[in-house]
Amino acid sequence: MRSIQHPGQPSPQRVAAQQAELAPFELELPAHMTLMQAVAQSMQSIGAQCATFRMQGGGFEPFSYVMPALAKTSAHAVYFSDTYPVEGAVRLETASVTFGQRDGKPWLHSHAIWIEESGRRHCGHLLPDDIQVNAPIRAQGVAVRGATFAVCPDGETNFSLFVPLKSMARPVQTNMARTSHAGDDVKGSDKTTTLAQTPHSKGYALRVAPNIDISTALEMFCSQRGITHATIQGGVGSTVGAVFDDGRVVEPFVTELLIRKGEILTNAAGQTQAQLDVSMVDYKGGVSEGRLARGQNPVLVTFELALEVLGVQ
Repeated sequence: MRSIQHPGQPSPQRVAAQQAELAPFELELPAHMTLMQAVAQSMQSIGAQCATFRMQGGGFEPFSYVMPALAKTSAHAVYFSDTYPVEGAVRLETASVTFGQRDGKPWLHSHAIWIEESGRRHCGHLLPDDIQVNAPIRAQGVAVRGATFAVCPDGETNFSLFVPLKSMARPVQTNMARTSHAGDDVKGSDKTTTLAQTPHSKGYALRVAPNIDISTALEMFCSQRGITHATIQGGVGSTVGAVFDDGRVVEPFVTELLIRKGEILTNAAGQTQAQLDVSMVDYKGGVSEGRLARGQNPVLVTFELALEVLGVQ
């Protein structure tokens, strides 16, 4: 299995976790504001200081992004590319998002797949303060109660990264709404549809450190806690290249990815197995998709997600 040498010493805690309650939501991010503003406003409307979710539909204009890149100095093992501006509007296919706090203010981390006006389908790291939502975006995921992702300095990688920290158990509204905003194409006079009230579920906010296979880390975490079935909410991270379960290999070793669908299951033999379907971009601009092979995909810099527990022994 590949590995990456970061400038700092590895911390002994390779999987940081905080137990939390997860409250499902579905809403519409409003247009005519930056992505950061749209998400922050929507999270405030449901009383969420932390969430992991996926976005679909809608789009952005103006739009720019960055990709993973080779490091230019010894301060980091890997880094980000220059910013790539895109002419015209882009249509969002899907994205995974971690929403939390940076310096006491709302912040997010998101990797996405989008389609440009030219027809090019691409993947990369969204710049939440620099891109503007030009058509409402569907967001579905979980609000996290009792824990928050906070940006903290990481001595190993020399980056500031989302890390799950314990927080005060602030109430999360369970009567969540899907709201349309002025200027949207809405039929009828009722612009708010209230979703059915759903009980909170048990879960964990997780961050996985470098050089640990992401599937193995999740399987061991669940096995140690008697978790037999769980689903992954959100899922934003990076790996040292990639190996898919069909044998395909992504040779460029610097990649960023999003989990499109993730689940932890127990097979007939009683073994815990992670099934992670991902989209990724490598530092050469190649886009790859598939199910990650178990035991062959170490984390590059970080991996953050919420684990929703569905079954225990």
